[in-house]
Amino acid sequence: MDNWITGMDLSTLQAVEENGGKFFDNGQQADAMEILKSYGMNLVRLRLWNDPFDENGNSYGAGGGDIETTLALAKRAKKLGVGWLLDFHYSDFWADPGKQRVPKAWRGMNEKELEQAVYEYTLQILNRCREEDIVPQMVAVGNELSNGLLWPLGELSPRRNLEEPLQTENSLAGAGENTDSLSCEKMVNGDGRPASPEQAPEYAYKNVAAFVSAGIRAVRDFEDSQRIGRNPDNTIETAAANKIPVIIHLDNGGNNTLYRSWFDHYFANGGEDFEYIGLSYYPFWHGTLDMLQNNMNDIAKRYGKKLVVAEVSMGFTLEDYAAYEKLAPGERKGMATKPEIAAKVPYPMTPQGQADFMRDCIRVIRQVPDGLGCGFIYWEPAWLPVPNVGWANAASCAYIREPGPYGNEWANQALFDYEGNALPALRVIERES
Repeated sequence: MDNWITGMDLSTLQAVEENGGKFFDNGQQADAMEILKSYGMNLVRLRLWNDPFDENGNSYGAGGGDIETTLALAKRAKKLGVGWLLDFHYSDFWADPGKQRVPKAWRGMNEKELEQAVYEYTLQILNRCREEDIVPQMVAVGNELSNGLLWPLGELSPRRNLEEPLQTENSLAGAGENTDSLSCEKMVNGDGRPASPEQAPEYAYKNVAAFVSAGIRAVRDFEDSQRIGRNPDNTIETAAANKIPVIIHLDNGGNNTLYRSWFDHYFANGGEDFEYIGLSYYPFWHGTLDMLQNNMNDIAKRYGKKLVVAEVSMGFTLEDYAAYEKLAPGERKGMATKPEIAAKVPYPMTPQGQADFMRDCIRVIRQVPDGLGCGFIYWEPAWLPVPNVGWANAASCAYIREPGPYGNEWANQALFDYEGNALPALRVIERES
């Protein structure tokens, strides 16, 4: 793939379309992927959840996130000549710094068993991709791993006031449902920000390195397995395998202390090598662009890895979209970028403000030393506020033991307006990329 990544996370696209979402460019209706490709998109990022269904087969929603939906979207990208990034969450639902739930099938496993489960699952999914002729061009081993993964054994956030004791040595056998009941609110500092991993116990760093390394080894073994093929006369031949770059992705891209601490501990604990460091950067949560620039410049020199802003977005309006969601007030999540948050961002949440932010963000990435700033992935640019496509639904709220609400909180940060019209930021992305 090209060195510069102009990526889009389109994990909810199929669900948006199935629920009436339509997309337009210059007044002409078209396929969203085709529109985005015309503005330079060369990579589609797709998240994968292990088993995002309840015991009755009901989807947890939020776009699906299951292997069938993921492969269907990847095949659409391939038909357009666009690569794709497979984003393993290693969870049955959302995984991020506030929550990293062990999949249902892995509950009760000890450290070694979880390590083996990560390896086997990663290899199984990649083999399925090969069977479907849709091998990804990049793999993310875990999602926003700032506070670790597969909690509590791989948990890097300080534990505060938890009702259940942490079991660390060899097993969580007998813990049952308790392994999945860790509340996001219990995992953050008092001001709501994820706690710093600097305070984590050493065993947690060791486990995180082991779990992530297991996923990387699976990718490498999959690459090796592709090198062996057979000629028509059934004699074995050796074929050159395409290397699949691995990305390790943290959030809070403006926090240099986080990145230095996390990766120093990862390498000190024997973490497997990889190609890309991914950073999430949302200007309303993760500091200034200067902070992002300073962090990227520092870690580029420190670790010598390619860098990609693996999640980024900016609002284009603060106008409500309740009429589009068709939910009762108590069912609506409401936009994440509420006015009091938006007021702290030095760009107005208007179509021009969104475009200006993307221009400046891309220029920051391009200024990283030694050409190691390799692009960005815009998060969910096509998540229109159609009915039935919120961040969760009744089945997933029951699973995570939260009452809701579960509407869309991202529609005002898409690259299409509420009616599906392409926004000016796309022209900036095309020009600057």
